[in-house]
Amino acid sequence: MIKRYLIIAILVALMFECNARTQFDSRFDSDRINHSDSGFQSDRIFQSDSMFQSDSILIEGRYRSFQFKKRVKLKAGASLLFLMHGSGGTGLGMAKTTGKLQAIADRENLLIVYPDGYQHYWNECRRYSTAIANKEDVNEQVFFNAVITYFDSLYKIDRKNVFAAGMSGGGHMAYKLGLTMPGTIHAIAAIIANLPDSASSDCTPANKPIPVMIINGTMDETNPYNGGEMFVSNSSFGVVRSTEKSFEYWSSLAGYTGSPVKTLLPDTDPKDKKRIESYTFKSKQKPEITLLKVIGGKHDYPNDIDVFLYIWDFFKRSRSAITNGQ
Repeated sequence: MIKRYLIIAILVALMFECNARTQFDSRFDSDRINHSDSGFQSDRIFQSDSMFQSDSILIEGRYRSFQFKKRVKLKAGASLLFLMHGSGGTGLGMAKTTGKLQAIADRENLLIVYPDGYQHYWNECRRYSTAIANKEDVNEQVFFNAVITYFDSLYKIDRKNVFAAGMSGGGHMAYKLGLTMPGTIHAIAAIIANLPDSASSDCTPANKPIPVMIINGTMDETNPYNGGEMFVSNSSFGVVRSTEKSFEYWSSLAGYTGSPVKTLLPDTDPKDKKRIESYTFKSKQKPEITLLKVIGGKHDYPNDIDVFLYIWDFFKRSRSAITNGQ
């Protein structure tokens, strides 16, 4: 009789814990991004939790977790892409919005990994971040290197084709990887994120040019397009550069001068009242640097493109440039 009550008590406790965890994680699925604009959800394939596997690695006394979809058709030499959530988010929440890219991953021989920030935040380059990851100086470089080794062991990936992209706080993490690990991360993309200015940055850059794409909205009140102080959950995270200055940093590092090539992207969703201008520096001898200026864009994704498909095309171009010796 005692055993029966003990078993029932354990089952009830497990059910409560599972329910509590589900409720906790669901608060962060939106990754603090504005999904209210017309057409956002209808143009995106959302993924279910059951499609993804989770694992963790012990890094300097902290278990760091990540999510991925097991790929039975992945061939040796696959590309690895990190997609990073925003401040307060989760890898699973990020994964749920990338269905169109996941749908072509087997065809592209692409493995997508969604790492989790430490207690939902990253230790990126913003010196004045109030996140515990920053306060405890969590070692992100060791974590990302360990995850790369993990998947190299599992799938024999091509270490020359490792890419990273993120939105908001995840975009700042992408900047950090590009600044401090350019020999490991081949190219980066930052969505709704500007580089912190020099006084607000605590990263030591390697000063090595890599392909970079920036996607920012001109009406973003969280990540101010023209630079200035930015706030996360009512806490100041310091001052960021303007989008143009962030773009200039990477293009100058790559050795570009003059004006980039400007292109107006098709307005595929007039209802969202946004237009996208593309500014690109591109040369056979230099990494491509591109800015997508979303006119009317806020702290959200533009509807005229699927940002993840667009970013992957950018990464593929940089991959081809390496293959061709450019």
